[in-house]
Amino acid sequence: MKIIIVGAGEVGYHIASRLAFESKDVVIIDNDPEAVKRVADDLDVQVILASGSSPRVLADAGIREAEILLAVTDSDEANLVACLSANLLSPTTRKLARIRGTGYDDFHEVFKTEAPYIDTVINPEIEVVKTIQRLMRVPGAVDVGEFAEGRVNFVGIRLDRQSSMAGVRLLDFPTVFGSARPLIAAVVRNDELIVPRGEEILRPGDLVYFISEKKRLADTVKLFNSREYPLKRVIIVGGGRIGKRLADALERESIHTKIIESNLERCSVLSGKMNKTVVLHGDGSDQKLLLEENVGDTDVVVTLTHDEERNILISLLAKKLGAKSTITKVSKFSYFPLITAIGLEKMVSPRLSAISSILQEIRKGKILSAVAVLGEDAEVIEAVALATSGITGRPLKKLSFPKGALLVCIIRGDEIIIPDGDSVVVPDDRIILFAQRQAIKKLEKLLTVKLEFF
Repeated sequence: MKIIIVGAGEVGYHIASRLAFESKDVVIIDNDPEAVKRVADDLDVQVILASGSSPRVLADAGIREAEILLAVTDSDEANLVACLSANLLSPTTRKLARIRGTGYDDFHEVFKTEAPYIDTVINPEIEVVKTIQRLMRVPGAVDVGEFAEGRVNFVGIRLDRQSSMAGVRLLDFPTVFGSARPLIAAVVRNDELIVPRGEEILRPGDLVYFISEKKRLADTVKLFNSREYPLKRVIIVGGGRIGKRLADALERESIHTKIIESNLERCSVLSGKMNKTVVLHGDGSDQKLLLEENVGDTDVVVTLTHDEERNILISLLAKKLGAKSTITKVSKFSYFPLITAIGLEKMVSPRLSAISSILQEIRKGKILSAVAVLGEDAEVIEAVALATSGITGRPLKKLSFPKGALLVCIIRGDEIIIPDGDSVVVPDDRIILFAQRQAIKKLEKLLTVKLEFF
C-alpha cells in the first residue's frame, strides 16, 4: 500500500511512523525544512521538501500509484487544495483531509460529493469534545471509547485498594463476578503495558482497561470502588474552538458551565454566542479567580488553552483547590508519559484523535472503527468477521493470536458477547480486538488472507 502524507507536523509524523513500522510505502511532503529533516532522520520513509498542494509535486511523489492521500497540514485551506490537486491527477486515490475550522462544519458532506471530492473529512476537535463528554460520564475513568453505536464501552480505570477485584486472578473472574464480569483487555503497571492471561492477578494501582456492555457499565465501574458523583458544574479554561464546542454540548445537557478566557475580544464573541454559559474574562491560572468561582465545588475542570504547559499547571492547581476531576488537553506526545506521574489521569489530545480517525480509514477491509489508546502504544479495532475468515468456526482457545493481541468482544445482531475460550466467532459477527503496536504487523501478516479487516 502506497500512502502520500501532506504535512510533516505531529500528526503527519506519527502516522508516518506507525505506517513505516507496518512496512507500508510512505511518502511525506512538507515545505518546512526542519519538519522534513526530523522525518528523514527518524523514519524509513521517502521525504519531499515542497508544497503538497502543488499538482507537479504530487505527480512526482507518485499520486497516480497511491491508494491514499492524507492531507494533515495545520492549514485547512492547504489541505483542501492538496485534495483538489490530487483529484485532478488521480480521481481513484482515496483522499482524507483534516479540516478543523467551524466555518467548514456545514460543508463536510458537500466536500464528499463535489470538488475536491474528499472521501473522509477529519475534524479532531469534534472528536475531542466527544471524548471529553465520555470521560465526564464515567467518573474515575481515564479513557473511554465507544463501539457498536455506543452499545459497547472500552474503559481504562485505576484499580482502588479497596476494590473487590484487587488480588483476584483473571481466571477466577467467572466464579467471583459471574455474568457481570468485565473482560480485562490490558493492564498498565509501573508504566508497562501488559496484555493479561488467565494467571494474571490484578493489583491496587493498576490502570485496567476493560470491555463492558453499556447497560452494565455503571455496575462494572462500581467494582473498581470509584467514587460516583452527578455531573452538575463544569469550568472550561480556554474559550477557543474546542472550548466553544464543548460549552455548546454541555448547554444542551443543561449542565451549569463557565468559560474562563484571557482574551477580552474572544470573551465578547463568546458572550454573544452562548445562551446559558457564563463567560469570565481572566487568567485560569489565577488562584484567587478559581477560588472566587468555587472551583472546589466544581465536578470537572477542563483546560483547553493553546498552551499545554499552562493546561497542565492549571489542572494541577484546580485539583489542589478541590476540584473533583480535571481533564487536560495535551498535544505533545512526549508529554503523555508524564501526565500520570504528576497526578493528572484524564487527558485529551486533538492530534491523537486525528490519528485514531485516520487509522480507521487506512486499515484494509471491513474496519468499522479504530481507536489509538495509551498514547500510541495500542489500538482497539472493531471489524467484521468474513465468511472466509480463519477466526470463524473454531473455539477461541484453539486459535493462535500473536503475543499482545486479544479478541475482547463479539457482537452478533442484538447480542453482545464477552468471549471466553469456548466462544466461537461466526461469519458477519462484529468483533473488537485489542492489539499492542508491535502485534499489529504480525496480526496483519497472520490474518490478511483469511480475515481481511486489516
